[in-house]
Order: sequence, then structure tokens, then C-alpha cells
Amino acid sequence: MRTTLNGIEVEYAIDGDSGPWLVMSHSLGCDIAMWDLQMPALTGRYRVLRYDTRGHGRSEATAGPYTLDQLADDAAALMKHVGIQSAVWVGFSMGGMIGQTFALKHPSLTQALVLADTTSEHHATPQSVWDERIRVAREQGMAPLVQPAIGRWFTQAYREQQPEQVAAVAQAIGGTSVDGWAGCCAAISGVNTTSRLHEIACPVLVIVGEHDIGTPLASALTIHRALPDSVLAVVSDAAHMTCIEQPSQFNRALRQFLDARVDPAFGRE
Repeated sequence: MRTTLNGIEVEYAIDGDSGPWLVMSHSLGCDIAMWDLQMPALTGRYRVLRYDTRGHGRSEATAGPYTLDQLADDAAALMKHVGIQSAVWVGFSMGGMIGQTFALKHPSLTQALVLADTTSEHHATPQSVWDERIRVAREQGMAPLVQPAIGRWFTQAYREQQPEQVAAVAQAIGGTSVDGWAGCCAAISGVNTTSRLHEIACPVLVIVGEHDIGTPLASALTIHRALPDSVLAVVSDAAHMTCIEQPSQFNRALRQFLDARVDPAFGRE
């Protein structure tokens, strides 16, 4: 489905017929297909809104730079369009950074948070790295950025054993618009929410891959310790893309959190 909001066309999908609402926000360089392996674990009990972030997938790109506030407001406008009054935000990497901003800016819309393989401030990836990724995209296109991302996002064992899954992610990265990539890189390079995380009162699940080097365990611990009500799950034998590399572990942690902390009657009216 498509709609126009905040001056852009946005692609989105709704799965599941009843239950509490989940809003799922994907990683930089990906699209709603990133969540395909989660759908069987969720749609029997939850209604799921997936969408392509500005400049990604089939959502329209505008000239950047973007801000996390802007990306959070895109999501809030989409929720209003769909008629969602409150939801659990499930955000991965960039989606987790948008989610932190969303929860701080729109607390009444946020029933709970899942922050997967993300950070509240950049230590592992300094500003100079983001600037270089933007420069390369602007000057050479997306092709030179694909394999370095794949090398960070998946363990070597997974890359060797699941070439088709890896190829699908590589295709998504390579197909991302330069404006969308550069705009979102600018937005997420400025994430700095650590000092405000104590303001997020809703329940939060923090997930991190054992071998994630971009948003490592130290980043997850920083988020976990700063939040008043959070739990931490470490996914073994996975690098950054835990939801794809180890979907069974990821889905188990996600469902345990949702089933325990989200009112099953919510959203059934």
C-alpha cells in the first residue's frame, strides 16, 4: 500500500488481522522485506505495520540531510493515517535510533519499545566514517558500499552457508537511492539520546548480536542501563543482522517480551 504524507509517498504493509499493533522500522539500506522472517512468529497474535523509511525501498527520497526527528514524524503521520492510536515500536539499527527519538517525542503513541542492534550514541562508528559513506555514495553510487556492509552485518559462516539470504540483503543495499542513503546516514550519525533515555517509561527490550561490531554489546548495555524498565537479550552466533542470521533466537526473545509485557486485549476493540 502507498500513501502521501509529510510531502513524500510512503510504501507500507499491514499483516495480521487482530491484536495489539506493532510498528516495525528497518535498518539503513533495507526495506520492509527485512522483517519477512519475523512475520510467521507475530501475525497470529499481533497486527503489524511495516513501512519503508524515507528514501528506502519504494518510499520516496527527498534531498537530505534528514534528521531523526523528521523520520520519527514520518512514522507518526503514517500511524495516524492507518488509525493506530498506540503501538509497540520494533526498531532495528537505524529503526532503533528512530524509535528512541519517536518514544521521546511521541510518548503517548508508544506502548513499548524493541531496540535491536542499535545505539544511543556513536562510539564504534565516528562521524568521519558516516561522512565517508555519504561521500562514496554521492561520487560513486551505492555499489562500492554493498560488500563492506555485508561483511559487517553477517558472520563469515552465515555468508558462506546462506548465500541467497545474503544476496537479497546485498540487492536491497545496492538498490537504495543515493539521496535516501545519504540523508539517513546524516540522520543516524547524529544520534545522541543516552542522557534522555531515563525519560522513556514504557517497557523496552534491547537485543544485540554476539558479534555485532557496528552497534556492539557495549552500546546495548549503555541503552539497557539508562532505561528505567528494560531487559537485554544477546543473540549468539550472529553479527549485526540478528533478525535474519538467527531468526529463531530473535523471534523467541521478541515473542517472550511481547507476550509478557503487552496487554493482549490492547487493540482488539
